[in-house]
Amino acid sequence: MSGKEFIVQFGPLDDFVNDYLAQHYEVLELWREPDPLACLERRGAAAKVAVTTVRRGCDADVIRRMPALQAICSWGVGYETIDVAAASARGVRVSYTPDVLTDCVADLAWGLLIAAARRTSIADRYVKAGEWRSVGAFPLTTRVSGKRLGILGLGRIGEAIVRRGQGFDMQVRYHDLRARPESPYAHEPTLVELARWADFLVVACQGGAATHHLVSREVIDALGPEGILINIARGTVIDQAAMIAALAEGRLGGAGLDVLEKEPPELSQLMSFDQVTLTPHVGSATRETRRAMGQLVLDNVDAFFRDGSLLTPIPA
Repeated sequence: MSGKEFIVQFGPLDDFVNDYLAQHYEVLELWREPDPLACLERRGAAAKVAVTTVRRGCDADVIRRMPALQAICSWGVGYETIDVAAASARGVRVSYTPDVLTDCVADLAWGLLIAAARRTSIADRYVKAGEWRSVGAFPLTTRVSGKRLGILGLGRIGEAIVRRGQGFDMQVRYHDLRARPESPYAHEPTLVELARWADFLVVACQGGAATHHLVSREVIDALGPEGILINIARGTVIDQAAMIAALAEGRLGGAGLDVLEKEPPELSQLMSFDQVTLTPHVGSATRETRRAMGQLVLDNVDAFFRDGSLLTPIPA
């Protein structure tokens, strides 16, 4: 051993993060191992910190194999792939990277909303394919300004999406696990009623078992044939099969989706709908935000080894 503090890194991050960790710590780069679990059992016992990502997670079996573990520092705003209960039972604290990605994810939500309503991706292909031969021939689309915006999940990202909606003179209501008395927006007690009221329904809640298929066929039908569904949260929140059926049958007006139930997706009918705009899970994928996310992981690791603190622990 080099005398440096020992950590386990589950997967690669940006080069500057990998380089910093390798320079300042003794790092077990678990993703390079042919049998990561066996390697962890053999070499990970002394590690106090694990560095992971929302995609790789950290389950109870992994936590069990690291008896000295005290902190999990995760890259990403979600933490449904980390077994928080198993970590808490062991006294292991968990950090994540909130706030620094809020604006970019909210920006993309609005990009998807406008693209789905105004069919901008279809219009782009229409012009580039040489189909624009007369003004006014492109089909009419859906107005955005002045409409009703429903938000599923009024957390940091949901609130940022709502703030952008103010510039479009939109009415806003939201559904969340609890009403927020401090919020100026109306709380709908049921998601079905929010969908029935809304012209646009934006999914901005946490993923995981508690929200699995929360946007069900009933919710989709309530949104209706002129409604548009936007998802920048987790693909599992929407019943994707029900959504595809509703789009095919004209029971849902359109969708803008940055996330899907399976990623990367298999080819499906979803790819053929003109009323659907898709992006490849890139809500936080700007140079500025990814840099900030990586730096926040490093700051949490450094803070832990400096004084035992975590700068951005997950909510209790």
